Amino acid sequence: MLAAAIDVGSNSTRLLVADITGGKVVPIITDMRTTRLGQGIMEGRLSDEAVSRTIAAIEDFVRRSCEHGAKKINIAATSAVRDAKNSRDFINAVLSATGIKPRVLSGTEEARLSYEGVMAGTGYNEAVTVVDIGGGSTEFTWASSGRPQSISMNAGAVRMTEWGCGQEQVEAVLRKAIETVKRDCTGDVVGVGGTVTTLAAMALGLRVYNREKVHGYKLTLNMVDQIYSDLIRLSVEERKQLPGLQPERADIIPAGVLILSVILHGLEKEYLLVSEADILYGLVLCCWC
Repeated sequence: MLAAAIDVGSNSTRLLVADITGGKVVPIITDMRTTRLGQGIMEGRLSDEAVSRTIAAIEDFVRRSCEHGAKKINIAATSAVRDAKNSRDFINAVLSATGIKPRVLSGTEEARLSYEGVMAGTGYNEAVTVVDIGGGSTEFTWASSGRPQSISMNAGAVRMTEWGCGQEQVEAVLRKAIETVKRDCTGDVVGVGGTVTTLAAMALGLRVYNREKVHGYKLTLNMVDQIYSDLIRLSVEERKQLPGLQPERADIIPAGVLILSVILHGLEKEYLLVSEADILYGLVLCCWC
């Protein structure tokens, strides 16, 4: 049973084609394009250029999914689309281009799907707290009294970069969420999303990305703070030369790292575990719900 999921984020558009057997997700194809749909997010509208880039990527991903025999394709959009005044225009454009109507996830739905993806793709127990740092927002999902709880905050790597936010602003945006999560955060923190996986690749010094090495990597708070300190001393062009950092992410990575640092300090955690299993796993499982 092959299914495909396309995650339309504020910074990137990602593809997963997977075999689903007995609730297990076995990746067949993964791909990612930096489409920066959230560019100009302060204006409250999706720009024509960003929409064109993103739809071109979605069209290609749908075509490749069909070529590989995916029986169902789930397209989901997150922060940039749910916040945009012209979100309906984007939905209709995707539907016209692909014949598939994208689902616009609420912040809570995005958080829960990331949590379900982690549970499906790792051996971690349900006591973990899952943190998803995206381009437009950051989601937390954790167990409280045996039931998953979720919070979504408008603090993402693209959004914080465009707003010019420093540490005080990021702390102010995330403070209430961190205080809420901290009351029940007794187990490990698991991180998903491009900021977290990029940090693992940078800590490992990977010239070529290796998902097997990144998945399950223990990223310490000291590593996060050291990388942030190094990044802010460099220009965007200098950052593009760093091993493990995609050049397209060089302008927004300091904001993403700062968000993670604030979270780990606030939760009083010395490390987090990096997961390649994320919202895409949750989305492909939804194809068979």
